[in-house]
Amino acid sequence: MYISSSRATATPRSPRTGTDPDTTTATTAAGPEGPAGPGAPAEPGAPPKAAARTRATARVSPNVLALGSVSLVTDISSEMITAVLPMYVIFTLGLSPLQFGALNGMYVGVTALVRVAGGHAADRWQRRKLVAGGGYALSAVCKLGLLAAGSSVPVLGAVIAADRTGKGLRTGPRDALISLSSTPQALGRSFGVHRALDTVGAFLGPLVAFALLLATPGRYDTVFVVSFGIAALGVLMLVLLVRERRTPASAGAPAERAGLRDVLALLRHRAYLRVGLAAVLLSAVVIGDSFVYLLLQERLGVPEQYFPLLPLGTAGGYLLLAVPMGRLADRVGRLRVFAAGHVALLAGCLLLFLPWGGIAPIVAVLALHGVFYASTDGVLMAAVGPMVPERLRAGGLSLIQTAQSVAALAASVLFGACWSLWGLRTALAAALVALAVASALAVWILPWRTERRGLDRTDRTDRTARNTEATGTGTGAEAAARGRESTEGNTE
Repeated sequence: MYISSSRATATPRSPRTGTDPDTTTATTAAGPEGPAGPGAPAEPGAPPKAAARTRATARVSPNVLALGSVSLVTDISSEMITAVLPMYVIFTLGLSPLQFGALNGMYVGVTALVRVAGGHAADRWQRRKLVAGGGYALSAVCKLGLLAAGSSVPVLGAVIAADRTGKGLRTGPRDALISLSSTPQALGRSFGVHRALDTVGAFLGPLVAFALLLATPGRYDTVFVVSFGIAALGVLMLVLLVRERRTPASAGAPAERAGLRDVLALLRHRAYLRVGLAAVLLSAVVIGDSFVYLLLQERLGVPEQYFPLLPLGTAGGYLLLAVPMGRLADRVGRLRVFAAGHVALLAGCLLLFLPWGGIAPIVAVLALHGVFYASTDGVLMAAVGPMVPERLRAGGLSLIQTAQSVAALAASVLFGACWSLWGLRTALAAALVALAVASALAVWILPWRTERRGLDRTDRTDRTARNTEATGTGTGAEAAARGRESTEGNTE
């Protein structure tokens, strides 16, 4: 278990005076731009508000906000395509539902295959921004590839596969940059802020696509071209706003390259392995988004014209709750919030069995679906991040994400088969029983004590550092250490 702290431990106080031994002279933090550089903590005599602002801004790094802005713009582009692709391939190109199902499967399968490769390359070359940027650029070019594909199913499949390859390449390095740009105490909040900005894009994308089709009926090429322009803007923002975050080498030691064997060796660490097993187990029984929306339509009679709006309900709930759930995870434990999110999904699907109709159950199910995503997506990565050494951060996160994607793909196929064989009600009942059993097993598997010890350790050092700042005490070495660590996430 690799738990790190972003604060220096205070020097013991003198038993005679109650102050630090070396506080007879004033000390300042040596930041990158001289004494009391931009990332240094507040001066001992600084007003309380200035110290509070310093701590507040350190919680969510500007690098995290930049990455969130890139994801927001990119998701607008991606969700524009996702919203219109079913109508385009079925009604315009005349593909059969089976052919569309095969294309839709690529969205999950191809991403899962390349995530570990992207994370490993980013760690090995120490170029997380470069690998993530390559993934964003590849997905942007594929928007124009949809135009070039025309009605050719093989070419269309190749373009979609390339687009998902870009997504798979960028996910691990991007999450590693978020993790490495954040303090351990604020990982949940940082991922929550990023996912909230990401979800804004997911919310706006379909609206932009439908607005374009409303203004230019049937002109899907307009949607593709505008989507490319927005995606290109996201790549430009990544280049200009996001800073690289490299793992510093030990003094006097050559930089050690991360190998795939090193990433796989993480499975020998019990805490990492147990979190991975629980995540895969739960992903293997989770009901996919598309099936949740189809269940709402079948069980509660959602009119077909409103079906495209159902994902916006989930996105809205996710958007409102991503940051609060991240903050809650930092406070009470990320694994607890992660497990609770699956209970919310279970509760939402149970509502589908109740004999009621109208708008209330639809809102309730979508709200609980949003709670599920807000409690699991970024929260899991925030929980795994401290368990992985910095030099393996992208590969370690990608390994669990890949396993989750493969399990989710299998779950989607299995649920569809059960629906075809047994009918909707029986398939839903079987899925809920499987989810309940998997949730109970996950509670038994997850390393609660290991995470609790890590949270307690960071809480103690954070309180000690705050007390030291408040009293204006601490040695020069401590102040310099705090200054270096507070600026570490924002330096290239």
